[in-house]
Amino acid sequence: MLRRRNRANTAKSFATVDITPMRPNWQAGQEPGLDPSKPNGGRTEVPTFHEQCQITVVDFSEDNMVGYELDNEQLIQFLDMKQESWVKCRWINVNGLSWDVIQALGQYKKLHRLAIEDMINTANRTKADWYADHTYMVLTLQKLIHLHPDADDSDSDDGDMDSIRRPKRSRFSKFIRNMFSGSRSKRKYQEKHMIAGVHDPANGFVTGHTEGVSEPHLQNLKTLQRYHGGPNKERMEFMEKHSPLTTRKYAVSAEQVSIFLTSDNTVISFFETSADDIEEPILQRLRTPDTILRQSCDASMIVQAILDAIIDLAIPVATAYQDVIGDLELDVLTQPDLKHTTSLYVITSEIMTFRGFVNPIVNLINALRDHKGATVAVGMGSARSDTTKNAKTVNLSSMAQTYLGDVEDHIILITESLDQMRRACDNMIDLIFNTMTAYTNETLKQLTNITIIFLPMTFLTGYFGMNIEPFPALHHGESYFWIIAVPVAIVTVLFLMRDSIRWWLTKHVQRRGITRRRKGRLEREAEAHKAAEAKRRF
Repeated sequence: MLRRRNRANTAKSFATVDITPMRPNWQAGQEPGLDPSKPNGGRTEVPTFHEQCQITVVDFSEDNMVGYELDNEQLIQFLDMKQESWVKCRWINVNGLSWDVIQALGQYKKLHRLAIEDMINTANRTKADWYADHTYMVLTLQKLIHLHPDADDSDSDDGDMDSIRRPKRSRFSKFIRNMFSGSRSKRKYQEKHMIAGVHDPANGFVTGHTEGVSEPHLQNLKTLQRYHGGPNKERMEFMEKHSPLTTRKYAVSAEQVSIFLTSDNTVISFFETSADDIEEPILQRLRTPDTILRQSCDASMIVQAILDAIIDLAIPVATAYQDVIGDLELDVLTQPDLKHTTSLYVITSEIMTFRGFVNPIVNLINALRDHKGATVAVGMGSARSDTTKNAKTVNLSSMAQTYLGDVEDHIILITESLDQMRRACDNMIDLIFNTMTAYTNETLKQLTNITIIFLPMTFLTGYFGMNIEPFPALHHGESYFWIIAVPVAIVTVLFLMRDSIRWWLTKHVQRRGITRRRKGRLEREAEAHKAAEAKRRF
């Protein structure tokens, strides 16, 4: 009996995409979600991400407000304390993603395991998930940043603005410093390998501060290409290098924002790096007793304020793209070049990516406004259910729904502006190719006209240049050649260019007729106007 041949020797291995950075500790077929009540979240391995988070806890009512600045260990101790009776609303804002903080807050508010898994996976779509006693919202924050030299390439080790603003040196000190520090070779390296002279694409982040804020501070951020570009680093580097924003030392950063709205009037928000940009204006409103946000004591209004601030940060991005496209449009109209198509394609790609993150927030807002709260039924079976019989519903107040409409209007304005800019880029690309095609056709037309004019002379020159005997015409002077060449050239040009000459004459006659009729109409209208004026006077 013959043994069945094994096909193992024909197997081939192919390169795969490493998704570990996007979904840590991920394996196919594993239990969905992360359980905060278990040390490892219910996984075989402990989640590896950990960082020192900046945590702000704000407790407030109509008459009082108290804020706390905590770190990871202090938050765990703070959550063990009982909430004071005067507190009507609590906002916990976390800057950074760390498993110990997420686990503590998940146990504190019994957050759903699927929501925790979505929060850790920083490549989610914009959505709102409704659970028994809380709502989970996830969206993408995008903002305009001003690029600074990377931390490894700067002379300072800290990341504050004081390290960037150095005192001016004299020319002699600059010469001595450049001579002994090798800055010339460093500058050549930057010009060759660095993006905009300040950023090394080998790093996983860029260093910059938010454009337009009152108190800027440096942050390590992901650009739009790094957030959305996927595992293809070569494409990401090329797109960043050729972005029109990069030449101005600007970039668009993107990060995921997760928000929990609980039924006990509490909001928990998670940011990767940009919590301060959202937190400061909201805290300023909460410190003022007569603001709507403070007097309402409504957690859903805190959610509305966060969404509104995120959209406000996106407005400068659209304005920067509009400015860049305006400059490109002037270049295309005055001196079109094929190199402009590369910039237009890159900026079109960024605009579409930017729009793809902003526009779904409309669906998120509509889901929040249209949701009608209903208590979730108790799960059946022996498995532990995530709901309870006394679960409270999560509803947005009517005030929050009203103000969310204003946020939706801002998003629609941004998306319409982005659509208009995208169409303008497409039209400019078409204009570049049409203009260059027209230039090529005009050049070929001129060459054709020159060829037609000199064609008879070329023929006669070849004719009289033949070495045959006897040739009596060769014994005449130079005038004899031109007496023959000029009439032949005129007849040839008139014959070969008859269609062009007929078209030119027809257009000339038509233009003269149109000009004559227009002039006569204007004269008649002027005479009628004078007659009406004279009749009105008398």
